[in-house]
Amino acid sequence: MASQPVDSVFLEDATWERVDKATGGAAASCFQCGVCTAICPWGLVKEETISIRKIVRQAQLGLPGWSDGLWLCTTCLWCESRCPHEVDITKASLGLRRLAWKERQVPPGLPTLLWNIYFDGNAWGRPPSERPLWAKGMAVKEFAPGDEILLYVGDDAAYDRRVQKVARALVSLLEAAGVTFGTLGEREPSSGDPVRSVGHEEYLAEMIDANARLFQEAGVKTMVTISPHCYDMFANRYPNLSGGFRPLHYSQYLLELIENGRLKFEKKLPLKVTYHDPCYLSRRNDICDEPRQVLRSIPGLELLEMERSRQDTLCCGGGGGRMWMETAGGERFSDLRMREAAETGAEVVVTCCPHCLSCLEASLSVVAESKLRVMDLAEVAHLALQGRTATSDVASRRP
Repeated sequence: MASQPVDSVFLEDATWERVDKATGGAAASCFQCGVCTAICPWGLVKEETISIRKIVRQAQLGLPGWSDGLWLCTTCLWCESRCPHEVDITKASLGLRRLAWKERQVPPGLPTLLWNIYFDGNAWGRPPSERPLWAKGMAVKEFAPGDEILLYVGDDAAYDRRVQKVARALVSLLEAAGVTFGTLGEREPSSGDPVRSVGHEEYLAEMIDANARLFQEAGVKTMVTISPHCYDMFANRYPNLSGGFRPLHYSQYLLELIENGRLKFEKKLPLKVTYHDPCYLSRRNDICDEPRQVLRSIPGLELLEMERSRQDTLCCGGGGGRMWMETAGGERFSDLRMREAAETGAEVVVTCCPHCLSCLEASLSVVAESKLRVMDLAEVAHLALQGRTATSDVASRRP
């Protein structure tokens, strides 16, 4: 009897079925057309892009190393938005990550991320007692049921010194509009986005249940988030927060305040800006006009558009857990994005996502010859509210 070739693989039903179960059937609808592989933004910076169809087949066959390329995915939704068969690629990708956890094929550092959230309630591994320190010197109170909104600060704005400035700017805008608001202070939980992005669904389900109870007991009706990732979680991943619960990204809420006449910019801000759409606002939640309308409400400000904008935006590279993984030099999407921003002739590239802010600022060196700066939408609006000259203030915002 002839021996079996060493490179052959036996197809086992149990091995195939484990992928179908982990992905909730999402992988089964893939027709192997390759559109996702062809348009993945990793192809702009690497010779070989992510091949989700290849990863799916390798996992279905149980081949060694099947998860190697899986952790590059930023869940930017670009592939999914162009899939001719409307495959839920994100669901398949995160489901495969869930399987990778079970098979202990996880990059170093990610278990620490989950332990940080488990023990300290945040992705930064910092004590909950430090969570309210971003508001030191400001009159930010504990949320009460009679407040108009709960300001959900999020891990980045609570612990990252750069993003803390965004939170402080937003608070100043809310105060100027006469909004009654509060935060949960030390009790504020992680939204669960980091846990979801790395595919640990079991732990995520526990977090969602606990967080939903906390918000309901606190009497939260309208929640305003700083991060689009947190907004996406509360708007789309919390089935037990329906009915009267209303989550908003802060760009949406600022526009409401402007349209209701509560927030006004009366002094000119002569500034040329270009706006970078975060994936989790634009492609995932179709929030493109609101940030632009806030910018256009500022007298003297000129908005210049990049070629790739709105739902066609280029990912910054920070989603899908990539903020907690290393990206090799020369392989940052944000490097390309900063070059595109510089080509518009803008003085400032504006965004409204902590991940985008961090990634874009980290890529400022690629446009060192220009005077381009990176600011958050809340910071630009606060600058306009103060009526300060753009040149001196913006110049101080380059690291």
